[in-house]
Amino acid sequence: MYRSQPEDFLVDEVLGFEPSGEGEHLFLHIKKRDQNTQWVAGLLSQLAGIKRNDVSFCGLKDRFAVTTQWFSLYLPGLELNPGQLLHKDFEILSMARHNKKLRRGMHNGNLFRLVLREFTALEDQFPEIEARLEKIAECGVPNYFGEQRFGHGCGNLIQAQTLIEHDQLKGNRRGTGMILSAARSWLFNLVLAERIRQGCWSTSMEFEAEPCGPLWGRGRSAAGGDLEQLEQGILADWRDWCYALEHAGLKQDRRATVLVPDALQWKRLDRDRLELSFGLSAGSFATVVLREITELFRPQIRAL
Repeated sequence: MYRSQPEDFLVDEVLGFEPSGEGEHLFLHIKKRDQNTQWVAGLLSQLAGIKRNDVSFCGLKDRFAVTTQWFSLYLPGLELNPGQLLHKDFEILSMARHNKKLRRGMHNGNLFRLVLREFTALEDQFPEIEARLEKIAECGVPNYFGEQRFGHGCGNLIQAQTLIEHDQLKGNRRGTGMILSAARSWLFNLVLAERIRQGCWSTSMEFEAEPCGPLWGRGRSAAGGDLEQLEQGILADWRDWCYALEHAGLKQDRRATVLVPDALQWKRLDRDRLELSFGLSAGSFATVVLREITELFRPQIRAL
């Protein structure tokens, strides 16, 4: 099991650049425990006395965890007393001005340190687990969108289906960003799952520079030949979803089907606890790495 306590799931956001030191936006490097990103953003808007839309961040971070991440506050010509932003639900690690606000996916990636507890296979199958970890470090794992993208009980997908059935997504991205993102992520996962089934998820097909799958939207797909036929066949039963994504204004894009964790390391803490540390690029999910370790002995889902 993992996340039996927030300290078992540590995440540090890597911005990838230094704030310039001047500009209309105040960058805050914040540490939070058992708090979600949207809640902290709301608190910051209240404390700073600004609109909620004037608080930005690069990505959502897990609630049941200890995480650090960056927020930006739009404060043109306004200086705040640092004490004005103090709150028991988070800690401000640093503050700096910058000339641009933070946008989704603007950060470089995230560093993870995770503890798996009650991992009973460690007792008699640790050599096999180490071999698996070594293969993941070398070859990577399927780059699925994690289940958190789809909301509690897949609620985001249910909302997507409802909006699509009522034709309420055409040209409308306002307030539906998470729903649209979940829908195109689901379609990508379907394609990736089929490529795993066919044994071609980690090898390039015809016309591919690297193995990848569709992030559906407007424009012609970059896939060609057998790959185009494969993807069209998989998504044939999801044409309504594809059509809705196209007419919501999203542009056709591609996403790698292989995710290789950066600097994957592991340490057996005791009889049934394993610590993992690794880095991931923005938009990747630590849970898909864990999936290939903790479900090691379920052959029906194994990709490696």
